[in-house]
Amino acid sequence: MKVSDILRVKGGTLYTCQPEESLERAVQTMSDYDIGSLAVMDHGELVGMLTFREVIHTLAKNGGALNGKTVRTVMDDHPMSCTPQTELDEVRPMMLERHTRYMPVMDNRMLMGVISFYDVAKAVVDSQNFENKMLKAYIRDWPEEEGTAPAETAK
Repeated sequence: MKVSDILRVKGGTLYTCQPEESLERAVQTMSDYDIGSLAVMDHGELVGMLTFREVIHTLAKNGGALNGKTVRTVMDDHPMSCTPQTELDEVRPMMLERHTRYMPVMDNRMLMGVISFYDVAKAVVDSQNFENKMLKAYIRDWPEEEGTAPAETAK
């Protein structure tokens, strides 16, 4: 399974902000849409990611206040990314290794979407459930071996 399969299921909605936007406004957007990340775009290019992790670290450092900070001052300016053609078997260890919950999906320099650790886990579970269902159906319809007559019932 590829990252493009996840994006196809998720749909095309992409939430972004600009680096000079106030952190308060970005947090409000994340709250309004119940999302954990925003792709930070500047002149049509991805320049970073803002996730709830950066927001929480900022709150912890500043006694619970955002202190008028901008997104640029707290965003991850070197987010790990993948392509639509990346296999999920490659994405999972990448996300686990760097404790990344949100990963931008890039096609050359164009942002195609953002996948979350939840999206990856859901895709894996759905795939395993489908495989289990197919295996159970196969076992249930197992053909009898040639030359073996069905067991006779006692009379």
